[in-house]
Amino acid sequence: MSMILFACVVRVRDGLPLSASTDFHHTQDFLECRRWLKTLALRLAQYPGRGSAEGRDLSIHFSSSGDVACMAICSRHCPAAMAFCFLETLWWEFTASYDTTCIGLASRPYAFLEFDSVIQKVKWEFNYVKSSQMENSLEKIQEELEFQPPVVLTLEDTDVANGIMNGHTQVHLEPAPHFRMEPVTALGMLSLILNIMCAALNLIRGIHLAEHSLEIAQEEIGNILAFLIPFVACIFQCYLYLFYSPARTVKVVLMLLFICLGNMYLHGLRNLWQILFHIGVAFLSSHQILTRQLQEKQSDCGV
Repeated sequence: MSMILFACVVRVRDGLPLSASTDFHHTQDFLECRRWLKTLALRLAQYPGRGSAEGRDLSIHFSSSGDVACMAICSRHCPAAMAFCFLETLWWEFTASYDTTCIGLASRPYAFLEFDSVIQKVKWEFNYVKSSQMENSLEKIQEELEFQPPVVLTLEDTDVANGIMNGHTQVHLEPAPHFRMEPVTALGMLSLILNIMCAALNLIRGIHLAEHSLEIAQEEIGNILAFLIPFVACIFQCYLYLFYSPARTVKVVLMLLFICLGNMYLHGLRNLWQILFHIGVAFLSSHQILTRQLQEKQSDCGV
């Protein structure tokens, strides 16, 4: 008997279904679970990265990272480790096939319906194929679940389901797991050090100019902002390099633009070499941010 009955991929911010398996189950329990799943999909942004909703005979499991979440309806006897291992495998397969731009621009349900064949393949492998690789994956997920248990919702009757719809169900939220980034490189560490140095220079000059302006005149507000805005942009560049953030490209371009415009505005307070140094560091940091990607899926994480 199949443990995993249904699976779908949804967009986290609005619950838009992007792809789903074409399963034909017409039992009352399954249809109720489908309705609960749709309701949960609309509220995924409020939940941690992993969670389960337990019904009488079926359970819903969900796993979200970034813009995408994978959800599944499973038999109540399906081990949680198996369900979350399946969802993680689906997440890797989907994000490897579609970039964040395509996902963000999707405007209609099931825009990536062709991914159904991948869902069916992975679901079949988890339901019917047993291998040492899968066992290793399940052991790894089991360890993660023991260290950071998923949030649990109970869906045992219609009143509880309605409570979820109305937002009254109490859940214990835990921090969502962080994305795993590639290791920091030597050049990336250099860009961080230079960026922190540029940020410190901007902050010191900005504060000094602000103190001077308060005593003499208030006409220097543009110069003060031209120091402080690049200071904030440099700090945010460091954050973008160290931690994953959705829409990184847009944020990187904005921070680079703020730094370039701020330094161009300061022409006269800074000489040409100083301006080129700050802009050069900003370009180096931007390049390092965009080239540092999510860690590739390890060999023991999938089927």
